[in-house]
Amino acid sequence: MLRIEDTDRQRSTPENVEQILDALRWLKLDWDEGPIFQSERAERHAEALEQLLASGHAYHSGATAEDVKAYKQQHGNDRGFRGEPEAEGAVRLRVPDDGETVVDDVIRGQARFPNVSMDDPVIARADGSVLYNFAVAVDDLDARITDVVRGEDHLSNTPKQLLVFEALGANPPRYAHLPLLLGPDGRKLSKRHGAASVQELREAGYLPEAVDNYIALLGAGFASDEEIFSLDELAARFRLDRVSKNPAVFDERKLRHMNGVYLRRLSTDDLTARLEQYTGRSGLRAAVEIAADKIQTLGEFWPLVSFLFDGPADDAAAFDRVITGNGGIETLRAARNALAAADPFTVENVEHALRGVVERIGAKPGQVFQPVRVAIAGTTVSPGIFESVTLLGREQTLARIDRALGLATGEQT
Repeated sequence: MLRIEDTDRQRSTPENVEQILDALRWLKLDWDEGPIFQSERAERHAEALEQLLASGHAYHSGATAEDVKAYKQQHGNDRGFRGEPEAEGAVRLRVPDDGETVVDDVIRGQARFPNVSMDDPVIARADGSVLYNFAVAVDDLDARITDVVRGEDHLSNTPKQLLVFEALGANPPRYAHLPLLLGPDGRKLSKRHGAASVQELREAGYLPEAVDNYIALLGAGFASDEEIFSLDELAARFRLDRVSKNPAVFDERKLRHMNGVYLRRLSTDDLTARLEQYTGRSGLRAAVEIAADKIQTLGEFWPLVSFLFDGPADDAAAFDRVITGNGGIETLRAARNALAAADPFTVENVEHALRGVVERIGAKPGQVFQPVRVAIAGTTVSPGIFESVTLLGREQTLARIDRALGLATGEQT
């Protein structure tokens, strides 16, 4: 069930709700019921609230934060606040002084909370609007929710919800609190570790199936030699009782590796379609064919191949180092002449021509290939040099080399 828990109206803006729905759709994580908005069940929440007030399980209280502080100063900080019923004010749930509330967690085992230490929690504001811990228990009860799986930061909320179930005379669902995701430095995941939201991962060029796969494995208790799974396979193998109690480390380097595996499993047509949608460009298939094995995310594609469409980059440092210095000018002239004579202008003939220059001048391959690369791409990084030159074509390749030679010798007009 997809439920939008929007009792906090300031945080639950239409934009925030759409972000949740957008993320789930992109990850292809569908739902059977909903979305159900908690705010639309105000009438039912009011009914349940009146039930608890009538039964004596809840009471009106005008106690302020200062009143609670004074109570603890008088009774001790380890003593939960207990108020006196008043004619109006917020509504607090009565917590028994005796015994304890036990969270029987599938992952963490039993967590015990002495009742005497818990404050009577506020479950509704003075205006009658209910708070999260009350609304969520009523909604779980009415929807016959069997399992609540959530982050461990919600564990402290669970005793309050169990007390609501008890006051309503109902059995609670089964709870499982998952370990939180941490960055490689052991601190809570945030922007300093890279992408911190699903939308940021999408914008960085990750595939939804890779994100699903990687995140599902974090703390899941799968064998360490198993890595790549479809959603159906993950669902079939997943067991709550195998989930680790310890926080899981989100390492974007590992996600990039996994994303690269998924990219290379795509057909050229599928990868081209995704890249054209991602970049907003068309006619990319030939560039995809020569760059697919060089990228790990969709976001790495355009910086690698943009020179084929938009002209060379302007990396002055690379130009000075590779072409202007170390005999690059003469090497580039030799390469230009060899490419001009290559006929037909195929990958095989381009490779034969450039390797012939390597042999004739007794150079290392990089000493020939890099000046050509910088001339046509403007930088030292590109897909395979033979494939890049061939795709660019003889006319454009020679024009770019001539331009580079002109800039290097000062003969450019």
